[in-house]
Amino acid sequence: MPTDSSHVSRLALDHFRSWESVVLDFAPRVNVLVGRNGIGKTNIVEALEFVAAGSSHRTNSSRTLIARGATHATVRVNLEENLEITSTSEPPTSPRTTTLEATIPTRGAIRSRVNAGPSRYFRDIAGMLKAVVFSPRDQLTVQGDPAARRAFIDQTATMLFADYYDLHQRFQQIGRQRAAVLKQLGKVDDPQMAQLLYPQLETWTSEFINASIALTVRRREVVRRLSGPFSRIARQLSDDPSPSASAALDYQPSFAEVEDVLGGANEAEWPAAPDFEVSADNLEKMRQSIAQHFQRLLAGEQARGISLIGPQRDDMSVTLDGEPARDYASNGEMWTLALALRMAQFECLSTSSKPILILDDVFAQLDEERRLRILRFAREQGQVFITVAARSDIPELHDDSTTRIIDVEKLAQKSQLDEQLAAMAAQLSQQRAAQSDGGQTGKTEDTGDGEARGSEARADEAHEDDEAGDTGE
Repeated sequence: MPTDSSHVSRLALDHFRSWESVVLDFAPRVNVLVGRNGIGKTNIVEALEFVAAGSSHRTNSSRTLIARGATHATVRVNLEENLEITSTSEPPTSPRTTTLEATIPTRGAIRSRVNAGPSRYFRDIAGMLKAVVFSPRDQLTVQGDPAARRAFIDQTATMLFADYYDLHQRFQQIGRQRAAVLKQLGKVDDPQMAQLLYPQLETWTSEFINASIALTVRRREVVRRLSGPFSRIARQLSDDPSPSASAALDYQPSFAEVEDVLGGANEAEWPAAPDFEVSADNLEKMRQSIAQHFQRLLAGEQARGISLIGPQRDDMSVTLDGEPARDYASNGEMWTLALALRMAQFECLSTSSKPILILDDVFAQLDEERRLRILRFAREQGQVFITVAARSDIPELHDDSTTRIIDVEKLAQKSQLDEQLAAMAAQLSQQRAAQSDGGQTGKTEDTGDGEARGSEARADEAHEDDEAGDTGE
């Protein structure tokens, strides 16, 4: 398992976004990816983010990560553990390397492997690599729609809690099944047919409530952990660091019934991660209250064919001096709050192992003071990845043994050349095969019917052997 001193030593991509095939080696400390916009810098760091949390700050659909025309994309990451020698008498030890692999298909579940082992579900590697990404889109977490804040919470939870990715996937599947039954009920005019569908709806509603409560409890815990560091860091970054200037986070679950039951519990009584054990009495109170809420909404849900309440409608409020930041904060304050959120996320994820830090094209978006704040923060961390259009975009960038500069334009040119050579080799191979087949056909025509039939039989046998080989392991 990766430890506190591990870093990404190598990344290999196949059919991921703009990269058909590429392999990169990284330095343990600072890695700067330089290249003009659109060349594929962000695609590289996005692949690291995806292996960490099974999601991306750029898209809600994993299918968009697959190169055009490909059936799947594959990302492989080598995590190298830095084994420090504590005694001069100890012999040097080779670093341990863990290889994480994620395969994203156009259809079906994302699969994973550890050290080229058997194929598993992605949940088995979720959170083994932790990554925090600063990007120009961070401001949307503060001023955008609730979906951006839910995505932020979900990504944090996936890297914090081992069961969260699987729980979130299961919740989404149950939600789709419940919505499908609601749509059927909305279209049915026959009362007898409706009576057959109501038991299905009750079953899926019960499953939906159970999964939703588990998800809500974990999201509440994420926001609770983020809240303290966020307020402290926002004050430190603010141009007005006085105690009167305060920023805060507040979880706003769609299932207010969870807050009604657990909201009064003090810190000591709140279920501790990772078990999240809610008492059977409190759990039953929540279930009954939420079930009654669904009963009141049944007619509206049938008419619209969707679940009107649930974690898919959760939000997290970001306030500044008690007012909603999205409505009252200036552009500069928005950036300060967005940076504070990411730094708070980094602090929360650093309890067991330090995340890798990704600064994706943020320097071109920020003023000089905020650039320097991010750089000072990055220099105090472990492994850092920075994407820029030009080296001059990074203030005080020095060439030294801890920094690796990667020219992404040269990398893209080499990748395209390798792709062209591979295509030419494949075309040449096809031409040779066609010429070979043509020569054999000519011979059979000269030898008469009997030998020609023998050649056809041998060709059929060869075709059968090929098909058998295709279906074997």
